[in-house]
Amino acid sequence: MAGPKEANAELIASLPDAGPVVMVNLLRLRDRAAYRRYSELAMPLIKARGGTVLWAGNGEAVAFGDAQSDRWDYVVLVRYPSRAAFLEMLRSSEYAAANVQREQAVERHVILAAAETYSKMPQPS
Repeated sequence: MAGPKEANAELIASLPDAGPVVMVNLLRLRDRAAYRRYSELAMPLIKARGGTVLWAGNGEAVAFGDAQSDRWDYVVLVRYPSRAAFLEMLRSSEYAAANVQREQAVERHVILAAAETYSKMPQPS
C-alpha cells in the first residue's frame, strides 16, 4: 500500500493561508539511502521558500495504537511560511526531480498540514 502519488493540492489550497503551517511527515521507509538522497535534493527547495525543518527523528515504537499498521520509521516536522509556499515547492520542476528519489525511498508517506495553536519552539525571524 504505497499511498497516493499526488498531493491533495486542492484541499491544501482551500484552507485559510494566513500564516505559517507545519507539515508533519510520517514515513515508512523501504530505502534509507534513497530517502537521504531525496532530503539532500529537497532541503535547498524548502529553504528557498522560507521553510525550515523544526524536528526530525526515528520512530521507535507505537506507544498508543496498532503496533504494526501505525508504525512509522521516521517523523519530520517542516515549517513553511505559508501553505502557498509549500504548494509552490511541490509544483516545481526541481521538486519533481527530487520526488523520484522520495517515491523510491518510501513504502508509505503521510503529510499532515497542521496550523499552529501553541508552541514553545522559537519562531523563525
